[in-house]
Amino acid sequence: MQPPLPGETTAILPDMRWVRMPLPFPPHHVNCWLLRDGDGWLLIDAGANVPGAQALWDSIFASTLGGVPVTRMLATHFHYDHVGLAGWMCDRWHAPLLMSRTEYLLSRMLLAEDPQTLMRQQQDLGRRAGAPASYLEYLENRQPLFRTEVTPLPPSFQRLRAGDTLRIGGRDWLVQVGQGHAPEMVCLYCAELGVLIGADQILPRISPYIGVMSWEIEGDPLADFLTSNHSFLDLPEDTLVLPSHGDPFTGLHSRIAWLDEHHAERLGTLAQALATPMTAYEASRVLFPRVMEDNQISFVLGEGMAHLHRLMGIGAVVREAGADGVAVYRHV
Repeated sequence: MQPPLPGETTAILPDMRWVRMPLPFPPHHVNCWLLRDGDGWLLIDAGANVPGAQALWDSIFASTLGGVPVTRMLATHFHYDHVGLAGWMCDRWHAPLLMSRTEYLLSRMLLAEDPQTLMRQQQDLGRRAGAPASYLEYLENRQPLFRTEVTPLPPSFQRLRAGDTLRIGGRDWLVQVGQGHAPEMVCLYCAELGVLIGADQILPRISPYIGVMSWEIEGDPLADFLTSNHSFLDLPEDTLVLPSHGDPFTGLHSRIAWLDEHHAERLGTLAQALATPMTAYEASRVLFPRVMEDNQISFVLGEGMAHLHRLMGIGAVVREAGADGVAVYRHV
């Protein structure tokens, strides 16, 4: 199955269309999904508010939709490549927004938050992790994130919860929640079709980013991710998974097993290295030795700290405060 070109769609199944919106940063695209829904369409995710994106959607509206409206907008989670144009879409079509409560409130919080406050939070995390001065300076001068890529969201929403049944186009879709990459990410499963819209939870080629966030610095998102993945093992192995990045795939159980093994290997590598005490930044570089650019260090630190916190959670590593305020981690 060929991915759709920008401004076009590919039929997945009858009444289901695949949209691929370009992004100016890796992985350079995000998948969105159109499901025929009675007299209209339900749109799942909308891409980021980046130059040219709205024009691509206008092309899709004129061709695929053929004048049939978007009647509901579902955003799987708060990341700006998913929720970025959700508010614009709701305004354009006078459509309600469907999200989980945590993802909606987190999106609204980030839109309302002073960008300087978010920057200082990230700098503080970097200092305590022992990150280099060049990275802290980079954060000082970086263009504010989120507000620039996300249009204002509606002041109200329709809440989706794990276990809910969403009726779309005469079929029942079970709401399942993924965690770790985002705190309460909405995934949808239709038993009749054998299809899982998996968002960023289970990707076909890579592990999604699992990182400690500056507003939850003691979080253990890797534990959330691994536990959450196992809830999807109740679905059949031959389920067709529609991911947010990459191409549709089957082999759900095998993919979850690979993710388990991948993170177990990463945890083992890090635990072994911590026979020599390290700062969080130094430990993160064990996992990502080739990443040197300051604009990637936020991801390196976040993911490294997620693995450190998981090792702390299982009692394999302890954290000790340094005299300079920079914590040091060592294997027990």
